[in-house]
Amino acid sequence: MELTNPGPSQRDVGLTRTSIVGGLRFSQLSPPRQALVRLCQRINYGSVEGLGVRAAEPMFSPPPRVYVDVKLDTDEAARLEVDLPDFEVPSEVRRLIGLLEDLKEGTIDRIEIRAGVPRRIIH
Repeated sequence: MELTNPGPSQRDVGLTRTSIVGGLRFSQLSPPRQALVRLCQRINYGSVEGLGVRAAEPMFSPPPRVYVDVKLDTDEAARLEVDLPDFEVPSEVRRLIGLLEDLKEGTIDRIEIRAGVPRRIIH
């Protein structure tokens, strides 16, 4: 993504109307986006690498590489939403959706996940 436009700051890159508006619910996401959220929740701590994006949707064929970071000195609780059929998605998920919408086609090299939430994106 090129950052030559002096309009938005670097911090705003990847934000779209969808990612700015609050109150987005899990049930409002497309099935591929729901699958990505559930994958992040199951990983809890770790990363997803080589995630394809087509038509602004995450693609799981071919499957991305998934890495789970396990700390042996602590018990890391799963996210409370993992068993809920619907919930308000966190702001980080809304920003990730904005990034998908901006990218449209391509590959996200790495999504870093902490506490079941995507925290950093490298593409």
